[in-house]
Amino acid sequence: MRAEADMAHACERVSVDPRFVKLRRRFALQAGVLVGAFLTSYMSYLLLSAYARDFMSVQIVDSVNVALLMGIGQFLLTFALAWAFGRFSAHSIDPLAEEIRDRARGEDTISGRVIG
Repeated sequence: MRAEADMAHACERVSVDPRFVKLRRRFALQAGVLVGAFLTSYMSYLLLSAYARDFMSVQIVDSVNVALLMGIGQFLLTFALAWAFGRFSAHSIDPLAEEIRDRARGEDTISGRVIG
């Protein structure tokens, strides 16, 4: 029972730490921008497919039309956004998360507790 109370207290301390709040905001902003970019692109593709059939059927080369290129572009955009998420996280979010985790572990080992 005491260990659970100590863990709850440690989690509460970390949750109000300004660096943790900054970490949460960075992650939320990053995720929101990337999800927004994907949904905008995908909804554009769906709406153009449904309501701009003449535009989507424009031939680019032989049997390759705008719809096919935009469909393939959805896959490429998905991979590009995943790569951007990983790169941004590695440079901006992960170091801050590691700093917060190390500080929390350091405070708990000083007080005699060990956090997993």
